[in-house]
Amino acid sequence: MANLAPSCGVLVVVDVLSFSTAVDVAVGRGASVLPLRWRDARAAEAAARAGAVLASRQRGAGWSLSPESLSTLETRTLLALPSPNGATLCSLAAGSSATVLVGCPRNAAAVAGAAAAWRAGRPVGVIAAGERWPDDTPRPAVEDLLGAGSIVSALRAVEPLIDVSAEAEVAATAFESYAGALGTVLAESVSGRELRAAGFGADLELAGCHDVSHAVPVLRDGVLRGG
Repeated sequence: MANLAPSCGVLVVVDVLSFSTAVDVAVGRGASVLPLRWRDARAAEAAARAGAVLASRQRGAGWSLSPESLSTLETRTLLALPSPNGATLCSLAAGSSATVLVGCPRNAAAVAGAAAAWRAGRPVGVIAAGERWPDDTPRPAVEDLLGAGSIVSALRAVEPLIDVSAEAEVAATAFESYAGALGTVLAESVSGRELRAAGFGADLELAGCHDVSHAVPVLRDGVLRGG
């Protein structure tokens, strides 16, 4: 992020399971999201300062990081959403001069269109969040590789002559290869198996949808709102 951000006109944060998907569902309902990198007392303090409703730390307990729980979110709600991966990347990206968007397969075409319009001739950085093992060491996250690939693939459709890095090319090719089986791949990923075991299969169904949303979450003054 630190090396990429200074050269980019737009940064797209991709954390498919589940921050990006949750943000897409919330913004699609006309709500706004205050991304928080903490899940302790600092989250409650930040939510109180912003006048936001703090999402539950536990999936299944009211509004939470579970995208399915946000399907009842009320319009104009400001939801403080803790997320150690996606929200942390939003916080880091906010320190750059780039426009910061949040994307996933659900809103890939909409986000790519906005990125193409707003990049002002500069590169678009697509950031796959990745995951962590229980001991906090990094682990591969196929869901974010495919999510990033969905954005790159859509961006190439908008701007066929755009320069694409080798890493972005691999991500786009992977997405295009598995687009027809996206839900199955997500369900069989490490993160997907964890969610299914915990009873959150509905979250996987929402995350596995492609181009069903026109929401373009844009980070403005620390809050993600519809663009």
